[in-house]
Amino acid sequence: MVTHLVQPLVRPPDAIAVVPGSKSHTNRAVICAALAEGTSRLHNVLVADDTRAALDAVGGLGADVTLDEQTGVATIEGTAGRPEPRTGSVHVNQSGTTGRFVVPMAALASSPVVVDGHPQLRGRPFGPLVAALTDLGVETDGEVLPIRVDGRGRSTGRRTVRCSGSISSQFLSGLLLMGPCLAAGLDIELEDRLVSVPYVELTLSTMAAFGARVEHDDHRRYRIEPTGYRATDIAIEPDASAASYFLGAAAMTGGTVRVPGLGRDTVQGDIVFADVLADMGCDVSVDDDVRVTGPPPGELRGIEVDLADASDLTQTLAVVATMADRPTTIDGIGFIRHKEIDRIAVPVAELGRLGIRADALEDGIRITPGRPAPGIVDPHDDHRMAMSFALLGLVHPGIRIDDPGCVSKTFPTYWQSLDQLR
Repeated sequence: MVTHLVQPLVRPPDAIAVVPGSKSHTNRAVICAALAEGTSRLHNVLVADDTRAALDAVGGLGADVTLDEQTGVATIEGTAGRPEPRTGSVHVNQSGTTGRFVVPMAALASSPVVVDGHPQLRGRPFGPLVAALTDLGVETDGEVLPIRVDGRGRSTGRRTVRCSGSISSQFLSGLLLMGPCLAAGLDIELEDRLVSVPYVELTLSTMAAFGARVEHDDHRRYRIEPTGYRATDIAIEPDASAASYFLGAAAMTGGTVRVPGLGRDTVQGDIVFADVLADMGCDVSVDDDVRVTGPPPGELRGIEVDLADASDLTQTLAVVATMADRPTTIDGIGFIRHKEIDRIAVPVAELGRLGIRADALEDGIRITPGRPAPGIVDPHDDHRMAMSFALLGLVHPGIRIDDPGCVSKTFPTYWQSLDQLR
């Protein structure tokens, strides 16, 4: 068993935390560049397992891709909306985002493509996306990976498809990304409540940077024009989800952490974590950068908060909440049971094994503050479990993280970066 012992900080940090490029922004830009006409350059891309999966997948669908890992620049010669697969299958590893974007891209291809992934991803749902593609005349053979996609018989006229947004916004984002490359464009109507709205806004913002035009009626109906995409140079923002671990560390320790390059102008919804920490009693500044100073020991406040639009913050907030003065309730996140793992049941179980009470709710989780006992955290191969629960070890001795290498999915240098706080 390989574990990582997190050593407690000897004093509250006063640190600058440099975080890598946004995974969500990178993967959306990769798809747009791969479908664009011409050569695009993406600067400050995240170099991690999930983004490698996206780059490899679009390469398999006919885009010419080079990645300079030292400079973080990806150069992509696009397919002009007409992917020509190099092989009969592409593999998206553990990246659910990539899978849900690549399946619609494969529907634009000139020949059938099988989209497959890691066994962990094969258990995650693709049904709403498959149903919408079927309405467009795309042939598919299942609702979980591997999925064979044959779009040669798709409709050439303008169509309206319905899509669920209550399980994952990635289904909608995948269809949006596909839309400008359809001969007559596309109209999309949502069947139900849309979760993670800021991620859809990130999709729309990235599409616009590549020349796409989309109108929407308060995220109920979308009208996508058949503009295609034009090649562009784009800078990827620092990852707001990754920043949450360092901002959370400031809240738990009473220290100060600043994350440069991430501010109010970000297109990432997870910047809301700064506001959440302010509600808990932290001193927060968000301008060109974001800075958080935690309150003195014992003064962090428990809160009630809806994280439906920023669900990737759930585990970080659950760990921060163990230091609060009263219980914290996180609502609006029932759909995260269908992420890489059940992100309600697993955090509850792991906090419980360390002696901290946490309760699973119908649509959320409630954390009762407490001091964890020394122990080993099983992240269940979930990068966000490993990174968030590591924060416990910054303030309590004896916290070990099993399988620490799972952070390579989105943040390969996490353990070194966490030491920036020292």
